[in-house]
Amino acid sequence: MSDDTTALVYGAYGYTGELVARTAVEADIEPILAGRRENPLRKLAAELELEYRAFGLDDPVAPHLADVDVVAHCAGPFVDTYQPMVDACLATETHYLDITGEIPVLEAIKQYDELAADAGLMFLPGAGFDVVPSDCLAAHLHERLPDATELTVAFDAGGIEASAGTMKTMVEGLGEGSAVRENDHIVSVPYGERTRVIDTGEGPQTMTAFPWGDVSTAHHSTGIPNIGVYVPVSERGQRVMRAMDVLGPVLSAEPVKRALQWGIEQTAEGPDKHERETGSASFYGEATNGEETVRSRVRTPETYQFTAESVVEILDRVLAGEAVPGYQTPSSAYGSEFVLAIDGCSFEDLD
Repeated sequence: MSDDTTALVYGAYGYTGELVARTAVEADIEPILAGRRENPLRKLAAELELEYRAFGLDDPVAPHLADVDVVAHCAGPFVDTYQPMVDACLATETHYLDITGEIPVLEAIKQYDELAADAGLMFLPGAGFDVVPSDCLAAHLHERLPDATELTVAFDAGGIEASAGTMKTMVEGLGEGSAVRENDHIVSVPYGERTRVIDTGEGPQTMTAFPWGDVSTAHHSTGIPNIGVYVPVSERGQRVMRAMDVLGPVLSAEPVKRALQWGIEQTAEGPDKHERETGSASFYGEATNGEETVRSRVRTPETYQFTAESVVEILDRVLAGEAVPGYQTPSSAYGSEFVLAIDGCSFEDLD
């Protein structure tokens, strides 16, 4: 990267934001650290010998980005935080990355495609575990079968404890059910309604449809009109999901969500250093045109470790001038093999 290019990590004192900041420093990138709360920012910035800027997203954001080339937005739930940051990036001609996997957010940022392209900016949400491995797997399968009409992706995250930010984002979707893409349209389906037995490489498991970001992003990357994403779920988990559908109106009430998120902040920690260094995740994908089917797998490091390394890899490329204008997914910007740029990742074709 050149000396006159600058990255900013927003939400830098959060679990994932701090990992991104530390990984960036290890990669000889010196980002500006940013977030709403000054005290944790000051402490982390002092430790890493970095500049920091304290500002909330309900304040004017653009003045803080005037000298910034690219933002890595790590403060969710993104349904609440994406718009002021995206609008500020557009106003200041700043490239935008985030780590969301929230379908409504991905769909909303897609609407900025023309504006971003006209400004020469890249807007690339989903720059972490949500959704880099699955997006690259989808693009790889599409390359193997260009006329595919149906895509299935499944993943096993290795049972790692979620961070507070991840769990708070999940709470935002309570009561809304799952989501799949059918005939080019995203539709809601009850949790637990669609199940399959799938082997991601860890042995056959019962899996259920889950509202993962690829329901949005894989369609942009491949044009495949029918997409479902599956995650492992036990029989008990299926019962819980069915109960969530029944309790949907209660769970989706704002006071309930805020109470749950407050409780999460008090208890959730995320994986420790040993778990990040030794954990792994596995993905399975298949694409079919009705007559022919191709299948592949991807294995990655632990989810949060992967996210930090993936975001920093994209930051490094953007700072080096490798940014594709407009709304992008990881694979539309950098190809299906982008995931292989992260140490410990590999493809396996099964047929």
